[in-house]
Amino acid sequence: MPAFDAETLPPKAMRRDGDHLVIEWSDGVVGRLSWKTLRDACPCAGCKEDKQKPTDPFRILKPEELVPLAPVTMPRVGRYAYKVVWSDGHDSGIYTLTHLRELSLASASTNSR
Repeated sequence: MPAFDAETLPPKAMRRDGDHLVIEWSDGVVGRLSWKTLRDACPCAGCKEDKQKPTDPFRILKPEELVPLAPVTMPRVGRYAYKVVWSDGHDSGIYTLTHLRELSLASASTNSR
């Protein structure tokens, strides 16, 4: 399979659908990503580091962690990515089109089962 090229295969459409982001790619692939999936796949250094730490079951949650997590805005970054600003204030994850494509392909194969 040839490498993905965001220049020649950009998303045709992106929209919110309840608690999901739906991405329609120009080759017909449709990714349906839950907000949790998208947040869990955050590529920022802080989130990657947090994933390597053991979870403290007695950690006290902050007030913003008690509300349902959702994106507030999702501005485009150049021609290659989107920045997601989350309802808890987290905004350092830059989701490249290549990363979104990989997540879309994984969700498309999961949804087709």
